[in-house]
Amino acid sequence: MKEGCYTAIITPFTKDGELDKEGLEQLVDFQIENGITGILATGTTGESPTFKWKEHDHVIAIVAKQAKGKALRIAGTGSNNTKEALEATKHACDENVDAVLLVDPYYNGPSSLEIRKEYYEPVAKEFAEMQIIPYIIPGRTGAQMLPQDLALLAQNCSNVASVKEATGNLDNMKLTRKLCGDNFKILSGDDALIFKIMADPEIKACGAISVMSNLAPKFITQMVTLQNQGKTDEALKIQNALMPLFDLVVVTTKEESAFGSVNCRARNPLPLKTLMQLLGMPSGPCRKPLGKMTRQGLDVMISAAKKVMTNNPEIFEPIARFFNIDIEDRLNNPEYQQGLWYDY
Repeated sequence: MKEGCYTAIITPFTKDGELDKEGLEQLVDFQIENGITGILATGTTGESPTFKWKEHDHVIAIVAKQAKGKALRIAGTGSNNTKEALEATKHACDENVDAVLLVDPYYNGPSSLEIRKEYYEPVAKEFAEMQIIPYIIPGRTGAQMLPQDLALLAQNCSNVASVKEATGNLDNMKLTRKLCGDNFKILSGDDALIFKIMADPEIKACGAISVMSNLAPKFITQMVTLQNQGKTDEALKIQNALMPLFDLVVVTTKEESAFGSVNCRARNPLPLKTLMQLLGMPSGPCRKPLGKMTRQGLDVMISAAKKVMTNNPEIFEPIARFFNIDIEDRLNNPEYQQGLWYDY
């Protein structure tokens, strides 16, 4: 895998919840035009947990064809069932993708040792010519392959040479760097930490698999490139401009219900897709059980987008140009907010 920025691309749906193939093709072209290093299809941001396997394979095929020779192509092929992960990886290999991303098995709770021996190693050895990227995100999976097992996996399987790190735990990342060595590639799975873990000499991440690069591929790629070139001050300037967007990956509000106050957390991809709908980009609604943001959450999101538009309008300019969108109008006209939120 190359250092750089990879977009975990959203999957646009129609109002009926069906795949919007034309919209997906437009989003891939938008990413390529704005210099993205690579595109991840069927990740969490793409709502892969709601896919039938036929849909899963179809989305990978579309992205693999569209981005061929223009950006590196990664397919999310993980499961909590090793047999399914093997089958999905075979399909991705048949589509000639450049790498596959396997999330730690979710819900059934294997140990780190089991994750390595009964999940990653079977896939990595069965597809020895394919780059395998473990995806470590215990906040979603309830399980975690630890740095010790990641290092053993990389030692045993030469096609495991990178990781998507979304633990949010800097000590875990530092141990990964220490055990896996300087040539092992750490990719941030947390937009808000991209700059920090790239600049940390004990972590030395080399890029990201990003959520908000769906909106700002040009500038997140520039930030990553500048930091890899040692131009920290220039990278930090872009990081600060993008931070309001990075903060939207998870939006938490305090809501009042008939039985008392409740913390309501809108998690990726809900805030992202809501903003894309507001702006008029291909996206459509999320698939159930994801639904809508609250009114307060929507207000937080709009406020952040307006802040970016006021202070750094160049970030939204590629969207305006590619999709022929009036960003100011979309952010300020209440008409476009209709149907995007509900009361608690």
